[in-house]
Amino acid sequence: MSRHIRMALWFETALLDHGWADRVRLTLVDGRIDRVEVGVDPDRSDERHFAALPGLPNLHSHAFQRAMAGLTEVRGASNDDFWSWRELMYRFVAKIGPEQCEAIAALAYAEMLESGFTRVGEFHYLHHAPDGSRYADLGEMSGRIAAAAEISGIGLTLLPVFYAHGGFGGQAPGAAQARFINDVDGFAELVARAGATLPPDGVIGIAPHSLRAVTPDELGALLPIAKDAPVHIHIAEQVKEVEDCIAWSGRPPVRWLLDAVPVDTRWTLVHATHVDAGEVADIVARGAVAGLCPVTEANLGDGLFPAGTFLDSGGALGVGSDSNVRIDAAEELRLLEYGQRLTLRGRNQLASAARRSTGARLFEAAVRGGGQSLGVETGLAAGRSADIISLDRSDPAFEGRCGDALIDSWIFASRRPIDCVWRGGVKQVAGGRHRHRDVIEARYRVALQELLA
Repeated sequence: MSRHIRMALWFETALLDHGWADRVRLTLVDGRIDRVEVGVDPDRSDERHFAALPGLPNLHSHAFQRAMAGLTEVRGASNDDFWSWRELMYRFVAKIGPEQCEAIAALAYAEMLESGFTRVGEFHYLHHAPDGSRYADLGEMSGRIAAAAEISGIGLTLLPVFYAHGGFGGQAPGAAQARFINDVDGFAELVARAGATLPPDGVIGIAPHSLRAVTPDELGALLPIAKDAPVHIHIAEQVKEVEDCIAWSGRPPVRWLLDAVPVDTRWTLVHATHVDAGEVADIVARGAVAGLCPVTEANLGDGLFPAGTFLDSGGALGVGSDSNVRIDAAEELRLLEYGQRLTLRGRNQLASAARRSTGARLFEAAVRGGGQSLGVETGLAAGRSADIISLDRSDPAFEGRCGDALIDSWIFASRRPIDCVWRGGVKQVAGGRHRHRDVIEARYRVALQELLA
């Protein structure tokens, strides 16, 4: 006979699918929202909180790069850009073993939960041993990512990366890329093994790394492996990438992809920084998600996606922490807006006539687009996973606020906004701190001591 785990949470106010509601009671059964009641008083046994928001998906992460945060902020002999940063990253990645990968990812995921992210899309390309040889278990490194997700409690959409080449047109990979490389058959085996490592509500997708790393024939062979699952790709992040793609194909990367591949709602185009108006319109028409990573894009000097035009055209977008140089859900949204303001020299660029709150429009778009990107339903409604953020009433930024002003204050004004985070009905964060932070942080410190010795 099965045993059902049942509990109830009561909130003074909550953002539901149809908008804000007061005195909301959520009944949870086995980690999902079973019932939503509005305008009710709490029962004696209910856990009571201030304001509830749905958990935010983090649609793009390279967890291992959390260990590099702060180590690349020193200018080199020449102008620094993405490509010089990449060389430093390659030298770092050559040292990471399975235990260290798991320890680093666990801290990254705990920090994501503390900031309000409740599911991560792990764009995972660290597959093999440093010399490129296979581990005895092909899914060893994928299993470490899954273990880190279970330790931290975050929801996981695992996106094994197909990487075969070092440049457009099928150029040979470099020695520093040996850990990433697969052929199509080996990749199919890897995806099957990675899928077997997932936590119970995990999702498996695929990620052709970029048009630099996959040929047209390989891309066509990969899509049947995905079936109906999410498909993510890095694209048009850097000006040099666009120039190299034009030299190879006569077209910029987003245009090439849209012309050559049946891009649809399964797809997430990560970055898509350098796009023209026609490409924006066609991404919207195909229903693909634009996966934006404002903190990393700023850190690497990538450029700025035309988010206002995209949103106003009905485009779906989400945010990701990418290099994990700083893990902060609100900052991703804040910087997305501030980048537009700096470029366009005006305020509240990503609000609209119908949704005048900048924070609310951004947050709701990222919840919806992030869910589409990661292959899950999001939001506070019956039948959904109980992925819930509660805001901390003690933060003075929330004083006298209600409704959308709570989201605006969280994103643009608050210093310690989050009290609790439930993921799959389990309270992983209380008082702003992950319940296993001490243990996770201790393992991380050991891993860094080994890597930086």
